[in-house]
Amino acid sequence: MRGETVTVLRRVRTGVDEGNNPVYEWERETIENVLVDSPATSDADDSNRPDGMRVDAVFRFPRSYAGGPLDGCRIVIRGDEENPYHVVGHPIPVDGGMTPTAWNMSVEATYSEG
Repeated sequence: MRGETVTVLRRVRTGVDEGNNPVYEWERETIENVLVDSPATSDADDSNRPDGMRVDAVFRFPRSYAGGPLDGCRIVIRGDEENPYHVVGHPIPVDGGMTPTAWNMSVEATYSEG
């Protein structure tokens, strides 16, 4: 089994503007061999978004991932930069000495529109 290549977008503070407000940019990191579960879709149940839709997906990151924490990051799959998935929570790798597969971290993410 082999995963696909995804891009992680990480918001990084790069300085301050003339009003002393923080300035941020998106740092890109390419990760290979990520398993992408089939997204599950549902209608947004917020009454203020009657035409809203939410898509949830799970990304299985490889043991070789050595990047930083994924809190607040976005994940781009198949080059779709306009519709990135937003990481939910604080994903952590499973540890315990068992290595039956090449993947050890489940990253839940969501995408919504409408």
